[in-house]
Amino acid sequence: MPEPGVCLFQLRIFRAGVPAGGKPLPDWYTLTPEEVRRELGTGPAGLSAKEAAERLQRYGENALREEARETPLQVFLRQFKSILIAILVIAAAVSFLVGEPQDAVAILIIVVLNAVLGFSQEWQAGKAIEALKKMLVQRAVVVRDGEQSEVDASVVVPGDLVVLEMGERVPADLSILEATSLQVDEAPLTGESAPADKEPGPLPPGTELAERSNMVFAGTTVVNGRGRGVAVATGMETEFGKIAGLSQLVTAEATPLSRQMDVLGRDIGVIAVGIAVLAVAVGLLQQRELLEMFLIGVSLAVAVIPEGLPAVVTLTLAIGIKNMMRRNCLIRRLSASETLGAVSVICTDKTGTLTRNEMTVVRVRTPDAEAAVTGTGYAPEGEFLLDGRAVDPQGYPGLARFLRTVLLCNHATLAGDGEGEWRIFGTPTEGALVVAAAKAGLSREDAPEAAGEFSFNSTRKRMTIIYREEDGDVAYVKGAPEVLLDRSSRVFLEGSAVPLTADLRDRIRQKVAEYASGGLRVLGAAYRPLPADLPRTAETVEDDLIFLGFAGILDPPRPEAAEAIRLCRSAGIDVVMITGDNPLTAYAVARDLGLSSEGALVGADLEALADDELERRLRTTKVLSRVTAEHKLRVIDILSRERAVIAMTGDGVNDAPALKKANIGIAMGIKGTDVAKESSDMVLVDDNFASIVAGVEEGRREYDNIARFTRYLLSSNIGEIVAIVGGLLAGLPLVLIPAQILWINLITDGLTALALGLEPAEQDVMQRRPRDPGEPILTRTAFLVILVLGAWLGLLTLYVFSGLYHIDLDRARTMAFSGLIIFELYNVLNFRSFRFPLHRIGFFSNPTLLYAILGSLALQVLVVYVPVFQTFLGTAPLTLADWGLLALLGLPVLLAGEVYKALRVRGAVEAG
Repeated sequence: MPEPGVCLFQLRIFRAGVPAGGKPLPDWYTLTPEEVRRELGTGPAGLSAKEAAERLQRYGENALREEARETPLQVFLRQFKSILIAILVIAAAVSFLVGEPQDAVAILIIVVLNAVLGFSQEWQAGKAIEALKKMLVQRAVVVRDGEQSEVDASVVVPGDLVVLEMGERVPADLSILEATSLQVDEAPLTGESAPADKEPGPLPPGTELAERSNMVFAGTTVVNGRGRGVAVATGMETEFGKIAGLSQLVTAEATPLSRQMDVLGRDIGVIAVGIAVLAVAVGLLQQRELLEMFLIGVSLAVAVIPEGLPAVVTLTLAIGIKNMMRRNCLIRRLSASETLGAVSVICTDKTGTLTRNEMTVVRVRTPDAEAAVTGTGYAPEGEFLLDGRAVDPQGYPGLARFLRTVLLCNHATLAGDGEGEWRIFGTPTEGALVVAAAKAGLSREDAPEAAGEFSFNSTRKRMTIIYREEDGDVAYVKGAPEVLLDRSSRVFLEGSAVPLTADLRDRIRQKVAEYASGGLRVLGAAYRPLPADLPRTAETVEDDLIFLGFAGILDPPRPEAAEAIRLCRSAGIDVVMITGDNPLTAYAVARDLGLSSEGALVGADLEALADDELERRLRTTKVLSRVTAEHKLRVIDILSRERAVIAMTGDGVNDAPALKKANIGIAMGIKGTDVAKESSDMVLVDDNFASIVAGVEEGRREYDNIARFTRYLLSSNIGEIVAIVGGLLAGLPLVLIPAQILWINLITDGLTALALGLEPAEQDVMQRRPRDPGEPILTRTAFLVILVLGAWLGLLTLYVFSGLYHIDLDRARTMAFSGLIIFELYNVLNFRSFRFPLHRIGFFSNPTLLYAILGSLALQVLVVYVPVFQTFLGTAPLTLADWGLLALLGLPVLLAGEVYKALRVRGAVEAG
């Protein structure tokens, strides 16, 4: 039965943080176990089944509240929000009203195709909260009515007494009541790479989340020991739940490309309407028929709008996604591949991203030797080097005894799968010691019988296991070097125990400090043969120790990470390390990777600095440690002030809000949690930071190609406008009918534009600084170029038409129709590069474009000679001489472009 505090509990506990009486709940970590149980109305027997059921009704299931997802219909309809799409739908309606249903049908086919493509890419997005829900454990062991029972984790309620065992996920936020060697992996929540030691007892107010040693949190994992705790928060009130709520409040940022396309669509829409209205007005003043002017207005609207632009952008991005996948970048959102190319800042986690997340012993220091240990990860492959020379540790008594001690005073085990893959069962730090011993050929197969143990905790900072050996009991101890030194009276030197002098003690402490400042986690070892009559208590056994030495343990950087950071620097991309780990460790890793930073900022520094001061510090300080999810969001907001395009990498639950907030969130594919993956725009399949650089290169290529075919399409459309408006002003018949304009746009917006989207990256693509996200696709220079080329195409078309219309109108239109397509096919070669002539980029370097040009010509021949197409498009047969004339007229378009680019390159070289 519950204790008398139940009634008080019913007044105090609530769903959102303030009880019914208005008094806030206490900070649970500041209370003693007795105070926690009293507040929650529970005792050693736990809750009764009846009370647990009542609380479940009152507070709901221990589950995360799901964010409402869009329906398939909503996602599909959202594809029609583009301004260009809206104008196309209007143009289709007008075409139908004026008796041109074939034009309307063709336009609508393009619109629907674009919507289907966009829908297929977006429907899998938005699952972050579902993944968070899956992270909660499915089963939990609780004590109710005095007996243990296994229940579904969703029915755990505040006040439940929960039993924790090694390997289990924590079902709710718990206040620790009992703990025996209890260690919990909190990396997914706090970013801390080392398991956290847990023990009961109150902590001071203001203790950071990562330092709350008397609490365990939902979704984390017990990696060592056992314990009991009382549930103080469930569901959305847990730390997991707070992050879930934070993720729901974060809105996805619009990508630079989407913003630029919206601006372009708006501008094109205004121009289309303006030109159409002006042309109709001029025609009516010329006393032309109203129906003819409607046809001209529709023709101009169709000519101005690049119908295929949305579809070609979508297809180009989709093709880019496949290319990204080949480079180990799994793109989850269509526009993310292009956005990656605009990234100017990468905020990256350390553990598992820049490092391997595999603790490794790299140095062992004994009183008479210092050995470097080679090999990384958990594979038991490596050597011990003394003065650069490989040695057998068994030949050095001090080194051999140290390795045997850390192996025996250890609960971790090493296992291989027979295919070269190794893993550790236990804590990463203990696993690193087991691997180091295995490299020396040691194992626990012949270990003596264990006779007792004194477990590690954050207060004792040491662990002891007693073994029965032939000559009597021996205590093997490992822990913080400074703690072992204080409890040692002797040191193992040159094969025997000698007195530990004050001078030697100081030199050992100095060396320990040197290891720690180098970013190494330092762990010492000692031993003691135990007299038979010595009481077996921790205080008596762990005294008069013989100090053996210490090991420097490192989470090694990924071998390719340093080169990746160098490439980011050459590409003008700033890298900021954001981690929950120790600042000294983080700074040392940054230094080893070549990431320049003026020291490191911790979470408390971030809270103390005003936004302006933090913005200034972030310009030179690139290492941020001990940060929370809120800190990461604030950093992203501040970095965004300077119009930076921010990529955020992460693998833990605590990274989810920032992954969603950043312009592009990048999750780790192997070590990343489901939460991180579902909150991201991109997943690194190989967890390789270098893959981000490859993705940036691909993203830059994509944007360059989108800019290429956008400008090409607009130059082509300007040619159509000049031809139509020029004919109108000259009093000529309609130069091109709407169906012919639509066909031209299908050819140029389709085959050739899409092939232009496959253009290889220019050689210096990763030596350029990131583009300004505020810079429009149509710069002043680009607009001038497309205006000149477009006017040239239009005037050529008008010249061809004006010489023939008075003889044969159908043949004149066919010549103008075919001529404009040929001129545009010449023109597409100009847009393969804005800077380099064809001989520099290689005429055959994009064979798909050459095939598209030939295919477009073949299709045009079909519509000129096949009767059904002649009826639909109003064409008439042409002679071979006609085709030859059109080819000769278009050739100067290409030659002029090549001359311009050659002069531009020469000028750039001379200026350089």
